[in-house]
Amino acid sequence: MSSNTYPLKLPASIKAAATRLAKEDGVSLNQWIASAVAQKVGAVETAAEFLGKRTANATPDDFSKALESVPGNPPMNGDELPEGWTKPQGDKA
Repeated sequence: MSSNTYPLKLPASIKAAATRLAKEDGVSLNQWIASAVAQKVGAVETAAEFLGKRTANATPDDFSKALESVPGNPPMNGDELPEGWTKPQGDKA
C-alpha cells in the first residue's frame, strides 16, 4: 500500500474525539483517521453506484411519476424545477 502525506488541520474538538476513539481502538491517530476516511469514501462510492444503477434506465416520465408521489408542499429553496421546464410528452399530470 502506497501512502502520501497530507497536512490535515482539524478543529481541536474533532482531534480530541478522534484521539480518544483511536486510543479506545488501540490504533494510532493516523491509522484511525485513514480508516475513517476510507469508510466514508466507500460509503459515498457505494451510494453513487447504487443510485446510478437505480436511475440508469429511468425516463423523464419515471421522474415525473416519482415527483407526483410526494405531498403537494412547495419545493425547498434551490430544489425548484429549472426555468422553462415542461412535462414530458405523454405525462398526464
